Amino acid sequence: MPDAKPLSNLPAPRPPWNKGRLTGQKLPLKPKDVWTIRVRLQILGSKRDLALFNLAIDSKLRGCDLVTLKAQDVCLGGRVRDRTTIVQRKTGRPVQFEITEQTRAALREWLSVLQPMDTSYLFTSRLHESAHLSTRQYARIVHRWVDSAGLDGMAYGTHSMRRTKAAQIYRKTGNLRAIQLLLGHTKLESTVRYLGIEVEDALAISEQVEL
Repeated sequence: MPDAKPLSNLPAPRPPWNKGRLTGQKLPLKPKDVWTIRVRLQILGSKRDLALFNLAIDSKLRGCDLVTLKAQDVCLGGRVRDRTTIVQRKTGRPVQFEITEQTRAALREWLSVLQPMDTSYLFTSRLHESAHLSTRQYARIVHRWVDSAGLDGMAYGTHSMRRTKAAQIYRKTGNLRAIQLLLGHTKLESTVRYLGIEVEDALAISEQVEL
């Protein structure tokens, strides 16, 4: 049997793939960050990105559902809807969301440029092999938005868009059932994990209620 190599001659272990990286849930944007990104997109005159950003915040959709939205999902009779419902790809369950006035205005501006048919995708891709933005393209766009606001790109991602409005609603109301419906979760436990609710959050809500 050959002699075992001394420990000093063994190759150094590889560093963990996530060393120095932020892992886990992506942070939601703060209201000031939302307005920073929105104003920058308005100044740049980026109609597609402004419509995409505003709708991502309002809809609270997963990226895979957001990029496959069609004109008919947000429009009815040439008018942008106040509310709409889509079926989620992940769960197969319908979820409803509101479209605020500023988002409707951004969509009208983008649709005037796009001039789609009802069956057309809302956010088209510039790549010939894809009819709509891919989730990878969407992720790159989100990172551009985050960078433009001076935020840490490793701490934010597409799920930041999904979590932003939900996190604000939770902070203001503490209504987990409402957020479960808005996010389209099948179980309340999923909503609790998704929002990262801790015991301190629960106690803070409890302390606001006097009996």
